[in-house]
Amino acid sequence: MPRRSATMLAATLLLIALLCVSVLMKVPYTEMSPGPTYNTLGVQDKTGRPVITITGHESYPTTGHLNMTTVQVTGAKYEPSLVSSVVGWLRGDVLVVPHENVYPPGQTDKEAQQQNAEEFASSEDSAKTAALGQLGIPMGSEVIVASVVAGGPSDGKLHAGDRIVSVDGTVVTADDQVAKLVTKHKPGENVVFTVVPRGKDSTAPDQGRPTDVTITTAKASDGDRAIVGIGPDTKHTYPFQIDIGLQDVGGPSAGLMFSLGIIDKLTPEDLTAGKFVAGTGTITDDGKVGPIGGIAMKLIAARDAGAQYFFTPADNCAEAAGATPSGLTLIKAETLDSALKSLEQVRSGQTTALPSCGKG
Repeated sequence: MPRRSATMLAATLLLIALLCVSVLMKVPYTEMSPGPTYNTLGVQDKTGRPVITITGHESYPTTGHLNMTTVQVTGAKYEPSLVSSVVGWLRGDVLVVPHENVYPPGQTDKEAQQQNAEEFASSEDSAKTAALGQLGIPMGSEVIVASVVAGGPSDGKLHAGDRIVSVDGTVVTADDQVAKLVTKHKPGENVVFTVVPRGKDSTAPDQGRPTDVTITTAKASDGDRAIVGIGPDTKHTYPFQIDIGLQDVGGPSAGLMFSLGIIDKLTPEDLTAGKFVAGTGTITDDGKVGPIGGIAMKLIAARDAGAQYFFTPADNCAEAAGATPSGLTLIKAETLDSALKSLEQVRSGQTTALPSCGKG
């Protein structure tokens, strides 16, 4: 075989080998893409039930959209090929990030789902608290299970959102009481929690009824004290029922949009005047808007759904400004109050004065 032909054959075989390796070789990255959006003023696609339901207080008709946005993320066990990751980097509607940015080392799909569910539950409560606080509606408080340590003594027995009524018969009124009552025991002893389970379905038979749950304590890793593997917290209670009924959605990033949706339903003013507004951002009890991940993918999801305006947390503005789809106007949101003032400008048509991500 002539040398030139042999060289070309060798180069071709090498190229084929490299292509095979790139297709088969897995890389430690996670792919993020635009997820579905949900109108907090509308109904759930699967059930037809309202996303937000107000019971025990007057509510008002709404128009337009206040859509929360989501990001679809590949699972904790999924590892894309080198080719898939390169294609993702080149596409505008897929974000490829290091796996550890999304899933801490050693975290399983189950643990990730549990964490997302806990963050979503906390976000719901903060959204309600911020909304009612903005409207000046008085609230009470109660102690809840804020988080459960995977594989710990309470895993599968207590759940995020369960209301803690008492520990060993002692009524609990503050979250710091829980640890004090548990550490009266030695590791290996039983402690009895009386809780009101947080039911996923308001018609669940245990919803609203106190239940005794016995937990066998374990030894803390940093000493000889007894632990049960939960993080308690104090949350607000409300003078009427506010149900946020979305299923299979996790994380804390819908807080701002939930707060706006609640306020829209509780006030006669039509916040959107029929406009399509979407957005994202965590919310604190006192109405501060915080940053989120995957902003570029959420912008695409919002625009694809038909959004005209997008509430963007101030700390995400720089990234969002460089990834805004055509036809979508960013509105910088620092607080719930500032977002409400921006909606007033949208209603009145004074959109040139909106706080944008390109302005200070």
